[in-house]
Amino acid sequence: MKPRSPLKQLSTHEVTNMPPHLGDQDLWADDRALREWLAHCGGDDHVSHMAKAGKVAGLDETFDKANQANRCVPELQAFDRYGMRINTVEFHPAYHDLMRLTISHQVHNFAWHNEGRAGHLGQGALTYMFSQPEGGVMCPMAMAYSVVPSLRTTPQIEAQWMPRILSDTYDPRDIPVTEKAGALVGMFMTEKQGGSDVRTNSTVAVPMGPESGIGADYLLTGHKFFCSAPMCDAFLTLAKTDGLGVSCFLVPRWRPDGRRNNLSIQRIKDKLGNRSNASTEIEFQDTYGTMVGEEGRGVRTIIDMVTGNRIYCAMSSAGIMRQALVQALHHVSHRSAFQKRLIDQPLMRNVLADMAIETEAALALGMRVASAMDRGDDPSEAALARVGTAVAKYWNTKRCPYLVFEALECHGGPGYIEESIMPRLYREAPVNSIWEGSGNVISLDVLRAISREPQVVSVFMAEVEKARGGDANLDQIIDDLHREFNDLDDLEVRMRMITEMMALTLQGALLVQHAPAPVANAFCASRLAPRYRGAFGTLPRGCDLDAIIARATPG
Repeated sequence: MKPRSPLKQLSTHEVTNMPPHLGDQDLWADDRALREWLAHCGGDDHVSHMAKAGKVAGLDETFDKANQANRCVPELQAFDRYGMRINTVEFHPAYHDLMRLTISHQVHNFAWHNEGRAGHLGQGALTYMFSQPEGGVMCPMAMAYSVVPSLRTTPQIEAQWMPRILSDTYDPRDIPVTEKAGALVGMFMTEKQGGSDVRTNSTVAVPMGPESGIGADYLLTGHKFFCSAPMCDAFLTLAKTDGLGVSCFLVPRWRPDGRRNNLSIQRIKDKLGNRSNASTEIEFQDTYGTMVGEEGRGVRTIIDMVTGNRIYCAMSSAGIMRQALVQALHHVSHRSAFQKRLIDQPLMRNVLADMAIETEAALALGMRVASAMDRGDDPSEAALARVGTAVAKYWNTKRCPYLVFEALECHGGPGYIEESIMPRLYREAPVNSIWEGSGNVISLDVLRAISREPQVVSVFMAEVEKARGGDANLDQIIDDLHREFNDLDDLEVRMRMITEMMALTLQGALLVQHAPAPVANAFCASRLAPRYRGAFGTLPRGCDLDAIIARATPG
C-alpha cells in the first residue's frame, strides 16, 4: 500500500526523479489487447463479468495482500498440542482473503457455469488477470477448474462434488465436505522415483470390500512427492491395482464416516517462488479413496485435468508477462537519465515495444487455444485444442521468465529490491514451465499428438494457412513447418525446435489476421525473420514503436 505523505526533503538531500507509487490498476479496462482478443474469440457475453473481476484484481489492496501472503508463508500443523495427527496447513489471513476474492469471481469454475458459451475463453481471461497480483492462490483455482472432466467419468463422484465446486463461496474449514458450502479438489500425481513418468508410481490400492473398479472404495498405501494446495477437500491421485496398471482415485480429506482420512503431510517444501501456496510431501497408509474412471486407465482419466492445467499455465504466464510489462512501463515513464525520460530513449522504446508484442502474442495464443476448447464438438477444433494446449504451454512458459527478467532490468537497481513486485514476479515466472510437464515432456506430447492423430497436423496447418499472403516471413515459416512435418527422421530430437516453430507460426498467423498492423508487422519482422536471436530490444528498423507502446500502455 502507498505510504501516506512520505518525506521527500531529507536532512542531506531532496528525493527527486523517483517514480510515484503505481496504485490501483484496472486489469480489464487498462488492457486493450485483452479486451479485443476476448471479443475476437467470441467472449462478448462475458464483458461485464470480466470488467468487475479486472477492477478488483488490480486494486492496490489486492497486490498488497499478495505481497503479505508470499512473505508470511504457510506453516504445517501436523499434530495438535496433544500429539494427535491433524495434517493441516495454516495460512496468513491475506491468503484467505485472496482465496475468497478469486472464488467469488468464479476464477475456479467460470468455464463450467458457462458451458457452450465461451466458458473456457472466459476462464482463460480470468486466469490472465488474477495471475498478475498473485500466483500461489491460482494453483487451487486451476486444479478446481481442471478436475471437472475427470470427476464426470464417475456419476456418484460427480453428484457429490460438482455442486460444491460450482459454489462461489470460499469455505476454508477443515471439516467433511458434506458440511461445507463450497469445496476445492486438487491433484497429486508425481512420486520420488518417477516424476513425470507416472507409470513408475509405486503407490498401490486394494479394494475395501468385494466390489472393485469404477466407483468402488479402496485403501491406498504409498507416497506423493509434490502435493500443492494440500488443504483442498479432496485430491485426484494415481495408484496401481492388482495386475491392471495405474488407476485414478479421489482421496478426500475426510472419510464418509466423519473420520479424518489417513493422509500424512510430511513437510512443506521451501520453494523458489509461488511461496504463498503450500507444496508438500504426503504419505498414504490405508488411505481411503474411490476409483474414478475405468480401472487400469488412470492416466487416461486424469489427462483431461492435466490438459486444463496446461492451458492455465499458458494463460498464467501471459498474465505474469503483462504485469511485468506494466511495471516496466510505469517505471520508465517517471524516471529520467541524461536529460531525457527513459521511455523517450530510442533503445528503451525498442525494448518496451519488443516486450509488448511478446506479451500480446502470448495472450493471443492462449485465447485461441481456449476458444478451441470451447468448440470441442467440432473435430477440427478438438484437434487444435489437443495440440494447441501443449504448444501454448511450452512456449508461453518458456518466454515468461526471460521477459520478466528484461522488465526487471528496465527498473535498474530498484527492480532488484524486495519491496518491488519484480523479484516476486521473477521467482514466480519459472513455475508454470515445470508444472504439468517440463519442456521435454511437453514437446514429446506434441510428438505423440502429431504421430498418433494424423488429423492434428492437417488441422494445425489449415489454421495457420488462413494467414498466408499476409506477410512474407510468415509465409516462409509456414513452408518451413510443412517441410519439418514431412521429414520423419529424428523427430524426437527435433521436437523442441518443431514445437517452437508451431508456436511462433500460430502466433504470427493470429496477429496478422486480427492484431493491429504495427504489432503484427513487428512480430513477423523479428520472430519469424531468419536472423532473429531472441533478445528483447532487437526489433529491426521500420517497426512502429510508438503505436506498439501506445497500445500496451494502460489507460
